[in-house]
Order: sequence, then C-alpha cells, then structure tokens
Amino acid sequence: MAIQRLHHVQVTVPSDKEDEARDFYCGVLGLVEFDKPDSLKPRGGFWVRLGDQELHVSREDGPDRTATKAHVAYQVDDLKAWRSKLAEAGLTIGQSVPIPGYDRFECRDPFGNRIEFIQPKIR
Repeated sequence: MAIQRLHHVQVTVPSDKEDEARDFYCGVLGLVEFDKPDSLKPRGGFWVRLGDQELHVSREDGPDRTATKAHVAYQVDDLKAWRSKLAEAGLTIGQSVPIPGYDRFECRDPFGNRIEFIQPKIR
C-alpha cells in the first residue's frame, strides 16, 4: 500500500474575487480551466489543469493567506521570463532560500496565496 501520486492542490480566494482569480490563474499563468463536477458547482470556484495535474481554486472568506508557508510550486523552463511576467502583472517577487540543484523565487498571488516558481539548474 502506497500513495501513488498527488491528485490535486487547492488554494482559496475571497468569495468576491473569483473572476479576478480566473483572470490570474487562466490569463496570467495560462492554466486551462475545465468543468468541475455538477455536484460541486454550487460551491463556486473553478478547476484548472496543468498536464495531468489539477489546481482547484475555491472560495473561502476569513483566513489570513499572507501568514502561511503553504504553497504551490510550479516547475518552469524559463525562470527569468516568469519573474518578468509576474513583475509586469504587479506581483512582488521575493527570494527563496537556496536549495541545491535549483533556482527559484516566490511571490503571493493577488489573493495572498504563496506560489513558488522553480527551475532545475543545468549541470
């Protein structure tokens, strides 16, 4: 018995910011939205796909998203381009603690969720 794979990650946004979240995740990040099950549609939010992985963006009011280390890390092939794109979108780019074999940075999405962009170093 073993865990086979990560099925999805969920982040939350304030209830009144769902349209802005869709603009960010689908527009700025370029993730592809797909239909969530009818049974979950009344809850609001939306789901996006990256290959065979899923990110679920749900509505939640109240939590202080800016105070958590919880995050999604996106592996990319051009870290510099992503740094520029996100800065142009108005996000503040922060440095991450170095880890061997990777370059990376972090930022907060417009709703306070921490996100990391990571690229393996070429050896």
